[in-house]
Amino acid sequence: MNSISITANGLSKDYNHSSIFKDISFSLSSPASLSITGKNGAGKSTLSKIIAGLLSLTRGSITYSVNGKQIGIEEFKHHIGFVSPYLNLYDEFTALENLQFLSHIRSTTQQNSKRIKEMLTLVGLWNRKDDIVGTFSSGMKQRLKYAFALLHNPAVLILDEPTSNLDIEGIDVIWQIILEQKKSNILIIATNNNEEAHWCAQQIQVGTT
Repeated sequence: MNSISITANGLSKDYNHSSIFKDISFSLSSPASLSITGKNGAGKSTLSKIIAGLLSLTRGSITYSVNGKQIGIEEFKHHIGFVSPYLNLYDEFTALENLQFLSHIRSTTQQNSKRIKEMLTLVGLWNRKDDIVGTFSSGMKQRLKYAFALLHNPAVLILDEPTSNLDIEGIDVIWQIILEQKKSNILIIATNNNEEAHWCAQQIQVGTT
């Protein structure tokens, strides 16, 4: 099991000469959990994308370390799983084909056929594996995004609006995933739901200034 750490110092993001958030700092070493809270438009999704290496900072720095060795974000991305309502799936593919395509992109091992079955079973979609994703409900698509994110056993799981579009059964599935992630890895949740925010040991709040 790798020891993972993320350290953020003075993170700030501007857009069109306006500040979205500024001077955000935190430190996480596995196992750890962090919730990012704030009102709609406060920058929660933006910050989660920055941590995942999907957006650039205006000011500040983030360092990523594996087993005490600092590495760049492009290498660290291999350790990150990311779930968000705005991530797109391939609607013309089946659920199985979507995961097989991702597995091919990641150049993972032959054992991934077993892992794909495990993940689709975990999120309750194995019996729908051959169905076209374009026919899925929004909740089923959200479940499939979790299967995507977990396929490579990420040490860091970043969830933006983790229960978006999910019914009670789906939320129970995600809760079990979260509990497992928190045991030995890093969990980061961006949410404006107070209950979800308290799933994490640490909290930071973002907001416009």
